[in-house]
Amino acid sequence: MHRLQTIEQELSKKSTPEVRVGDTVEVHYLIKEGDKERVQLFIGTVIALKGRGIRRSVTVRRIVQGEGVERVFPLHNPRVKDIVSVRHGETRRAKLFFLRDRVGKKTRLREVFDEKDAGEGANADGEAQAPQA
Repeated sequence: MHRLQTIEQELSKKSTPEVRVGDTVEVHYLIKEGDKERVQLFIGTVIALKGRGIRRSVTVRRIVQGEGVERVFPLHNPRVKDIVSVRHGETRRAKLFFLRDRVGKKTRLREVFDEKDAGEGANADGEAQAPQA
């Protein structure tokens, strides 16, 4: 194994979150205010994934007071505590840069419901089942 690979293996996180382009995610990011540290949430849509291995990063976009805000989070950064996927959006592209030109409800993506996300109250088609008597 090369020296670079061993360094990457030591510095990388043991498990990275399963994130796809189009997902709405909550990024738990550790910020420093004065001499204190706290976790701040950044909730937005994943518009791009970039890199491989320890260099993997995710670009998240959200609208704040009518202005678009994008942040790039390296997945293996120790300041990124957790990335939680809130909902999965259906996309046909690898990069969603076209969302930069959209405002309001036009930025929403069609939601995809996985079988594991559907839970007990739905069948494989995602339709609600009648309660069993």
